[in-house]
Amino acid sequence: MKRQAIALWKGALADGKGHLTTQSGALENRGYSFKSRFEDESGQAGTNPEELLAAAHAGCFAMQLSHMLAESGSPADELNAKSVVDIQQVEGGFAIKTSAITLEAKVPGIDEAKFKELATKAKEGCPVSKALSGVEITLDAKLV
Repeated sequence: MKRQAIALWKGALADGKGHLTTQSGALENRGYSFKSRFEDESGQAGTNPEELLAAAHAGCFAMQLSHMLAESGSPADELNAKSVVDIQQVEGGFAIKTSAITLEAKVPGIDEAKFKELATKAKEGCPVSKALSGVEITLDAKLV
């Protein structure tokens, strides 16, 4: 299975602009720029690769955990997962340093220890986590 996205960029880094389009159409010519990536933390200036990576990580983790919970006999009513991806300036440019996942979960009939065990396994086993093997991934998971 393969998925694709297209990035069209025009101009230099600081004053250039681009558009992202995904195969599904979820993003259709969605703008991104240096400002949206490095200067505007409100998200109003457009998207950026780190925001998209955070969405991918949160979504992948939630799906993986949902599957594991159902297999264990305790399907989730709701999983509210959030990933915060941190990009920092380092020598020679920028680097993604962490992806911090927080989770609030409604899972009837599961005990805390089993929930934490499965959440940790999902964090380690989801394909996006595996792709981010060079990034520190943290998890703060709680039942609500």
